[in-house]
Amino acid sequence: MNRRNNTITSLILMTVLVLSTVSCGQTQEPKQNESQSTEQSQGQQEGANKEFSPKYQSDTEFKLSVVGTYSNFESLESEFERFYAYYPNGELEYTYLDDYTNTIAKALAGQETPDIYVVQPWMYGDERFDSLFDGAEVLSAPELEINLDCIREGLRWEMENNEILAIPVFATSYGMLVNMDIFEKEGLDVPDTFEELKDTCDKLKAAGYESPVMGSNTSTTPGIGYAFAYPMFAKNIKDDRSIEDDLNNLVPSAGEAMRASLSRLKELVDYGCIDIDKCTAEIEDDYNAVIMRFFEGDVPMMLCSGDVVSGTKKRESKSEAFEANPFEYDFYVAPSGDEGGYYMDSMNLLFCINKNSANLDMTNEFIRFLTNEEELGLMAQEKRLITPTKDYSLDEVYASLSGFPEERTVNFGDIEIMDTAVKQFRAAAYAVINGKMTVEEAVEGYGTIPTD
Repeated sequence: MNRRNNTITSLILMTVLVLSTVSCGQTQEPKQNESQSTEQSQGQQEGANKEFSPKYQSDTEFKLSVVGTYSNFESLESEFERFYAYYPNGELEYTYLDDYTNTIAKALAGQETPDIYVVQPWMYGDERFDSLFDGAEVLSAPELEINLDCIREGLRWEMENNEILAIPVFATSYGMLVNMDIFEKEGLDVPDTFEELKDTCDKLKAAGYESPVMGSNTSTTPGIGYAFAYPMFAKNIKDDRSIEDDLNNLVPSAGEAMRASLSRLKELVDYGCIDIDKCTAEIEDDYNAVIMRFFEGDVPMMLCSGDVVSGTKKRESKSEAFEANPFEYDFYVAPSGDEGGYYMDSMNLLFCINKNSANLDMTNEFIRFLTNEEELGLMAQEKRLITPTKDYSLDEVYASLSGFPEERTVNFGDIEIMDTAVKQFRAAAYAVINGKMTVEEAVEGYGTIPTD
């Protein structure tokens, strides 16, 4: 009897972690689906959204485990159900690992290891996580027939040897939620350039919107300074990567790279597009409060990250104001530049396959099933994050990103900025918008700006 046990377990004690990360071995390899084997060469010639064709017989029995960082992963469990349509005798289980950064390596070293596990780019190069990458299946191996062509080129994480070890499941970015009903009511278009933003804010203020732009006044990544100005900063680095080493080594003279983006951020505040005091008083954190304040319905543009946008769907029903007066909203890149805004196409979460999995054939088969524009799109739509595929059409909230100009896009891999440098920028941006530092002081103080 088949058991579909999609459980989510918080593992706190290490002994419980090792025992509960379930992965039962198979007694024999799955039998290949004859019709699929005859179509392999043809399938390899199809486009990025080629239809999934099972490799193995539908009565194949298997049990796979996935471990990760989400306390609940409903979008993945939906994919489990869709996979069962092809393999009804299987069982897939997702397990949330408490304190993931300190437990995942131990879980992989245990007796019963996960088949699939989550990684994030910042883990690479950190010796604590070497085993995650050393033990990963090479997903770009041709014999696996994983459809990497459906992934946006800028999100294909190739290692030094051009091998791909991880599949991006979700992407994210930085920008602003836009209340489309307000723009329609006031007869305005969403601004593309900074000059258009200033003109739009003038008209919105004349119509009674005290702070046309709002956001969380924090030094975190969803905060005002980072969401608006960091993409411009990143684009400047992409255009001149010679500055990277000095930025990462906190060389004071490298602070000059922040000048243009901090100056534009200061101009946003000084022009009156955003009222920092109002944001401080009305938005108490960088996630839930941002969403709930936006759902009040009187904020034309709310600066935030894609991770914040991911929380909107579940909170629509929790906002009395939104329930009473729902409105259409979309995500746009913040128009910080003279020619337009800058799109940070960043990874949010990736999957690796454990190359030592006792269920390796069916683990590879599940990832092959998942790596498809439709499946990844559906996962992103349910989670309300950005799809890593080329097709943005499944979630209209992110439709503005489709066809975004490459010359104003900063892809994953275009820059390599360490967390210490990012924290300096965040702290500088926060200090500038709150009047604690001038732009000149922030530029000159690079490397020594307090980040606590």
